[in-house]
Amino acid sequence: METALTRLVGVRHPVVQTGMGWVAGPRLVSAAANAGALGVLASATMPLDRLRDAIREVRSRTDAPFGVNLRADAGDAGDRVRILVEEGVRVASFALAPSAELIAELKAAGVVVIPSVGARRHAEKVAAWGADAVLVQGGEGGGHTGEVATSVLLPQVVDAVRIPVVAAGGFFDGRGLVAALAYGAAGVAMGTRFLLTSDSTVPDAVKARYLAATVRDVTLTRAVDGLPHRMLRTDLVDALERSGRIRAFGHAVRRAAGFRRLSGLTWRQLVRDGLALRHGKELSWSQVLLAANTPMLLRSAMVDGRTDLGVMAAGQVAGVIDDLPSCAELVERIMKEAEDVLTGLAGLGPVR
Repeated sequence: METALTRLVGVRHPVVQTGMGWVAGPRLVSAAANAGALGVLASATMPLDRLRDAIREVRSRTDAPFGVNLRADAGDAGDRVRILVEEGVRVASFALAPSAELIAELKAAGVVVIPSVGARRHAEKVAAWGADAVLVQGGEGGGHTGEVATSVLLPQVVDAVRIPVVAAGGFFDGRGLVAALAYGAAGVAMGTRFLLTSDSTVPDAVKARYLAATVRDVTLTRAVDGLPHRMLRTDLVDALERSGRIRAFGHAVRRAAGFRRLSGLTWRQLVRDGLALRHGKELSWSQVLLAANTPMLLRSAMVDGRTDLGVMAAGQVAGVIDDLPSCAELVERIMKEAEDVLTGLAGLGPVR
């Protein structure tokens, strides 16, 4: 299926595997790429030398195009961009809108720039700055998310910009792909659906928690880092929502220190990233430190398998997913379902 997205990035199918921290590593990214989707490597939790090694590992596993997801507000964003350029990465995606200067630097090197946005005005801004496409996530999506449903946000953005739009939040099958195309999108991006594949390195016990979840088990909370965060409801989430500020702050200090050691960041860099995160969001300093705590809470579950000590970001679609196909099986199934839906719609004939 050819769309503006497939032509832009050179993949066979208009499907994107999103850059999920601690989840979207070389194995998952290369499997998604080999399946014909756009695999996206999550770099925010990687030190710089690990990022370079991970890019080379993906390339050793696939000849297909792939991307790397970056934090535009990170203090070392410029260093990470240079690694992408030096390693010949095809696509740079961003969890937050990059600056016009960063977009220009990437485009000058021939890198396709696809920021993620959660509002029409943000899509208009990055399009004016030269972004090649935009990924728009509705409130159904996992992790940090907005308040507007994909079915409302997507057509707003499609009508507002003249670059390809990728739809995220609530997609897991071929019916959703066709629906997104009908709204004017050039493809769909999925996180939770790719997390729940046999190619994902997430521990089996954690995958089992996702598969057992119902739609009601996926919640939106500010208790983890002060920002709206969609995840599975667990005893830990309940405890965080009940704990007072002082106790939460103490936990956050310890977790932030752990992340600093793992990431190789200095305290000064953590504070600088905290300042960037705080800007425009009216967060208290306590909430900024809680945000620095989030990577370690995610790591506890996604890497260590400790669902009692970690959090599990999840889109609402976690409540309707009940299997663990390979990336190849998943993408093939989605495209077959989309083809069947399109054939069925064509059989309806013209509207009279």
